[in-house]
Amino acid sequence: MSFLGLKIEKTGAPVWMRTLIPVIALLLTFILTSGLIIWGQANPLRAYYYFLVAPLSSRVSALEVLVKSTPLILTGVAVAFAFSAGYYNIGAEGQLYAGAIAAAWLGTILGGLPPVLAIPLMLLGGFIAGALWALAPALLRVKLAVDEVVTTLLLNSVILFIISALLNGPWRNPVSGWPQSPEIALSTQLPKLIARSRLHLGFVVAVVSVAVLWFVLSRTSFGLKMRAVGLGREAAHFAGVDVGRTVLIAALVSGGIAGIAGVSEVAGIQYHLIEELSPGYGYTGIIIATLGTLNALGVAAAGLFFGLIDTGTQTLSHTLGVPIYLGEVTQATMLLVTLGLFLLQNYRIRRA
Repeated sequence: MSFLGLKIEKTGAPVWMRTLIPVIALLLTFILTSGLIIWGQANPLRAYYYFLVAPLSSRVSALEVLVKSTPLILTGVAVAFAFSAGYYNIGAEGQLYAGAIAAAWLGTILGGLPPVLAIPLMLLGGFIAGALWALAPALLRVKLAVDEVVTTLLLNSVILFIISALLNGPWRNPVSGWPQSPEIALSTQLPKLIARSRLHLGFVVAVVSVAVLWFVLSRTSFGLKMRAVGLGREAAHFAGVDVGRTVLIAALVSGGIAGIAGVSEVAGIQYHLIEELSPGYGYTGIIIATLGTLNALGVAAAGLFFGLIDTGTQTLSHTLGVPIYLGEVTQATMLLVTLGLFLLQNYRIRRA
């Protein structure tokens, strides 16, 4: 294609260029967001020091990065699992809350069981709840070809109304009147991995989910079918793949993993359900899956990076007085820049 005397050609990018994309994206993001940081009357170099270096400078803040990364990795894996099969699940936020509801309920009725039984049942319950919340949009997509982007997105709002009804109704604290569910039993709370920190067993579950994503996509026949459907449904059907069944399973597993993210927040951090449980982990999971190029290790790296940004944002806001939403702006800019670089790596421009 020619434009203004220039010719744009599609070409393959060398491996070294793909490897450098995250570094280039970080540098471009720094340049693009520096203006906002200066407008906030702060030094961009100091701001990015608090973003990327300061959170790793102490044991407490470094562990907090892992805590922040736990739900991000889980939702990133959930979204990546669905996207790999060409099912665009935008409902990880709602599925996370479905798992959180299950955890808040199970946490009050499993108190008589030892932790070795109660915790696996909590995780299983959260997985089932997230999968059930993902079932209706998946069936509509498979059976009636209804766009899953719309249905999964709309269900995010529906479950927030359900949670509001629960917390302002039967689960409202009878003593304080505060809209939060009863405290879950001690035996259902996720144990801490390191003393005097908030890092809990949910991080191990997140790491396991990354390993499962990698194994399924790269070492199983079902993963091959998922990737085939994601690349082209008609071609996959022509090759003998049951497209509907593959998409349905991918959607339910995706919802289940997002549900486990809700369990990790209730059983590992809050110990009860509140409306503000998630600041948008499900939506951020979409960014993480995209930045990770639907690759297990890429999703893990992107989740840790966003956990680093989230932790650094708190320090940055307190130290330099920069608005806290600058972290979200940085994340969004990073996404757009990375997507642009991934697109441009397949093209080159030369004089016609």
